[in-house]
Amino acid sequence: MRGWWKEETASTKAIVIIVLLAGIAIGLFLAADLQRFPFNPSYSAPKRPVSPGDLAGVGGDFVEVAKATKPAVVNISTTKVVRSRGAPYSPFFNDPFFRRFLGDDFFREFRAPREQREQSLGSGVIVSQEGYIVTNNHVVEGASEIRVLVGDQREFKGRVVATDPRTDVAVVKIAGHGLPTIPWGDSDRLQVGEWVLAIGNPFGLNQTVTAGIISATGRANVGIADYEDFIQTDAAINPGNSGGAMVNVRGELIGINTAIFSRSGGYMGIGFAIPSNMVREVMEDLIKRGKVTRGWLGVHIQLLTPDLAKKFGLKEAPGVLVGEVSGGSPAAKAGIKRGDVILELAGKRVEDPEHLRNEVARTEPGKRIPVKIWRGGKEMILQVEIEELPKEVVMRPAPQGSIE
Repeated sequence: MRGWWKEETASTKAIVIIVLLAGIAIGLFLAADLQRFPFNPSYSAPKRPVSPGDLAGVGGDFVEVAKATKPAVVNISTTKVVRSRGAPYSPFFNDPFFRRFLGDDFFREFRAPREQREQSLGSGVIVSQEGYIVTNNHVVEGASEIRVLVGDQREFKGRVVATDPRTDVAVVKIAGHGLPTIPWGDSDRLQVGEWVLAIGNPFGLNQTVTAGIISATGRANVGIADYEDFIQTDAAINPGNSGGAMVNVRGELIGINTAIFSRSGGYMGIGFAIPSNMVREVMEDLIKRGKVTRGWLGVHIQLLTPDLAKKFGLKEAPGVLVGEVSGGSPAAKAGIKRGDVILELAGKRVEDPEHLRNEVARTEPGKRIPVKIWRGGKEMILQVEIEELPKEVVMRPAPQGSIE
């Protein structure tokens, strides 16, 4: 061995020494690491304190929230009577041979309209101990019979109090007392990224819970309802979840599940819920008046693009452009003109036409509010007395943009 070492060149000896030193260093490092984390099949890493935003803490909250809110989410089963058209006309109906053997009564019955009974499932949320339930209009629309199954497996006959197709909200009443409820939350305070639970009855299964976050708020132009201000979430909203509850981690009702966006018919991570503040206002109107009373401004409006904003001398593009003012409308009486830019309504910044439309609709008729506009390169504040939306305006579509 000594002879071999003497015969080797200096470069070879250097390589051997470097390899030996590296091996020693690696061995010492592994030894030290094993002392810190000795092999133990039952070993687990030291636990750090759980912060409020930690997923483990959130998971625990989900369990408690689900226990507290599930009893107030009900299954709604509806039966609809649908009249189908009779068989189409055929030349054989006038053929003497067929009429002789089958008879005229056969052909009359064959072509007569038929009634079919269709059944569907949805969800609802008990919001008062007296038995008032909020759900979607499309869940109960046209129903001849409504059955409501509550969490303790009791079944009630439901009665539609009133519906509002323009927001897809309906109120159903059952003859119950001391029923479980979910407290209302303030949907105006929701933030993107906030955890939520969607509770409903997908595919007829009783009270299932899915979790997700709020992806966006104030979603409009979805094409589901006339008045849209949806909460967007990635919590799964499956068939049968419509009308169910969306709740926050405090167990408060912050929305009513209503629809999903899908190109395939299946879940794609985009669901929509009607915000609780809108639902509550509509519900109270439906219970008190049997209809929803909406405010009316009387203007045709369009989106103010950055290019249009520059042309009007605005540095930013918040607000909406007035394209037309209806004669005799509240806007006309207050002095709003075509070409004005509406910047604020009752002290709130106007973001887009949908936002203005919803805010005007939510304003109580007869209320006088300040409207900040931009005209001729300067701001002006006009006082407008909001009136009730006329029926003829409801039925007449706007030629361009939205009508308020």
